Amino acid sequence: MSGKLYGVGLGPGDPELMTLKAHRLISSAKVVAYPAPDSGTSFARSIADSVIGKDTREIPIIVPMRVDRFPAKEIYDKAAEDIAEVLESGLDVVTLCEGDPFFFGSFMYLFERLADRFEVEIVPGVTSLTTCAAQLGRPLTSRNDVLTIIPGPLPDSEIRRKVEEAQAVAIMKVGRHLARLKALLSEMGLLDRAGYVERASLPEQKVHRLVDLEAETAPYFSMILIYKGDEAWTLPPSFSS
Repeated sequence: MSGKLYGVGLGPGDPELMTLKAHRLISSAKVVAYPAPDSGTSFARSIADSVIGKDTREIPIIVPMRVDRFPAKEIYDKAAEDIAEVLESGLDVVTLCEGDPFFFGSFMYLFERLADRFEVEIVPGVTSLTTCAAQLGRPLTSRNDVLTIIPGPLPDSEIRRKVEEAQAVAIMKVGRHLARLKALLSEMGLLDRAGYVERASLPEQKVHRLVDLEAETAPYFSMILIYKGDEAWTLPPSFSS
């Protein structure tokens, strides 16, 4: 019989935010796979480091960290075949995923390549979205308010339209787009309603009112949260970094 493929959400970074099921599967896994940059350490693996057994076989999926596009199809085609070979031998493969596998998670690319050939189980994880709201200390949304999640690289015109239509907004993948996003939100009169969180749940976490943030760029793991609805939620006067 073939092995089973698991897509296991690890949460946003704090190992204590892994679920009990994720902990159990990883600690007992004979084979784990995970995304890794072509230089430096894998963030996903670092979250699960204390749980991975010393005799566990590891399959790093090397994804170049580049601004320009890289041949992602070829990378995930090769990774899927490497994992398929293990599954065909009868072993399970636990794939580590930052956050949640199906919330902007790279596991979706393995899922689409392997789900029709092997049994797959998705183990949800704590998302960066809910973690950032928790660290900001403000609910994401309420009642009939519409929450819209927007990738930061979208053009200003698209972001403006989506923000105007929503009562609550999360802008992800802020990174090098921070200055442009701040300028746009300032034009829209929303800068003082926006909170900013980077590296949520990690020791180097930073939480600010966006209007107080002086940086021009942000790390990839950063998010802007805006509330425009009718609830009387306000940001605290200031945040310490």
